[in-house]
Amino acid sequence: MKAQIITIGDEILIGQIVDTNSTFISKELIRIGIEVSKIVSIGDSKNQILLSLKEAQDNYDIVILTGGLGPTNDDITKDAFCDFFNDELVHNPEILIHIEKLFEKFVDNPINELNRAQAFLPSKAKLIPNLYGTAAGMSIKEKNTLFISLPGVPYEMKSMMTDFIIPQIKTEYKCPVIINKTLITYGKGESYIAKKLKNFESNIPLNFKLAYLPNLGRVRLRLSAKGDNKSVLEEKMDELIFKLYKILGKIIIGYETLNPIESEIGKKLIHFNQTLGISESLTGGLLSSRFTTFSGASKYFKGSVVAYDTSIKENILGIQRDTIKKYSVVSSQVANEMAIKTKKILGCDYSISTTGNAGPNKGDSNELIGKIFISIATPKDVKSFEFNFGKNREKNIKKTVNKALELLFSELLTRD
Repeated sequence: MKAQIITIGDEILIGQIVDTNSTFISKELIRIGIEVSKIVSIGDSKNQILLSLKEAQDNYDIVILTGGLGPTNDDITKDAFCDFFNDELVHNPEILIHIEKLFEKFVDNPINELNRAQAFLPSKAKLIPNLYGTAAGMSIKEKNTLFISLPGVPYEMKSMMTDFIIPQIKTEYKCPVIINKTLITYGKGESYIAKKLKNFESNIPLNFKLAYLPNLGRVRLRLSAKGDNKSVLEEKMDELIFKLYKILGKIIIGYETLNPIESEIGKKLIHFNQTLGISESLTGGLLSSRFTTFSGASKYFKGSVVAYDTSIKENILGIQRDTIKKYSVVSSQVANEMAIKTKKILGCDYSISTTGNAGPNKGDSNELIGKIFISIATPKDVKSFEFNFGKNREKNIKKTVNKALELLFSELLTRD
């Protein structure tokens, strides 16, 4: 079972927005055993849509498009479907009733003809309800390929994928088993790890694949497998994971699932019935935002203090001026105090603090640019970690965020 994802929109091609839809759809398909073989982004052009549909037909079992279903002139996916499938648009009363109810409940402006036109679908298409918007989805099966068109608005698309598309695919297709496990490593680069794993890679089964996913300050190793028997795959997967631990040792800090690491941290904190607080200096709130992106974060995330200026460290967090004067704001001592004070102020069980010289200027400390301190306060103690990430400001900030997440995740793994 192979799938292709096509995202439609000039705004994607010019870099005005980031295509997050493909990431979500890929993860959902992989969970049920569908292999995503190709992802493409195209502009708001009927010719480009038609060409993409032609190239996809008979080459993929499932083709999912997002975008181009709105009420404006550049939303032309339905027209392209009609041309490609030799079809015509017909009025769907069910869609119109839904649109009218949405306007009555949420929209001050009266419904207009452009909105009413969204109640038309190709006659051959199967309706995919959009519970949260006016742009209905549609699907058409032609020969051996199922074509699915969804709106580009992420929260609308996600609901339609989970509530309608995934159940439909699971009902209509016999999907193979695909399993993945991702190990998080830090402290060594991709080339070092690849050299250590040369013999390992030469001897893994043909239905298994090892992928390297390097990022700022870390390398993730994703081991994936495909087959018909889940228990057999899992048994072999555990055997290979054991070998990886044996080869790489302490640079592996644990697992990451298909979910982002901050989501996994949240799950563990909820499981332990414990909470988290953060104080940030150089990362300026970026670390906190990684948690609040996910719904349900309020169950474990208490809050944060962006202590960017030295006076905030003193007046809000209560860091002693003598400590700052003696060690500077870029020090393990200040990082530790930030974490401890945050725990006390926010009343949380765990806290993370970040401080350092991101560059290009040194700011309130004479420490080298790139020197970073991350501290983690736990229910029992506080630990400080020192790093030097180089002289690029953007990389320093992103590396600090990634490293802080990894250190906290590693700390929580020791409790399992």
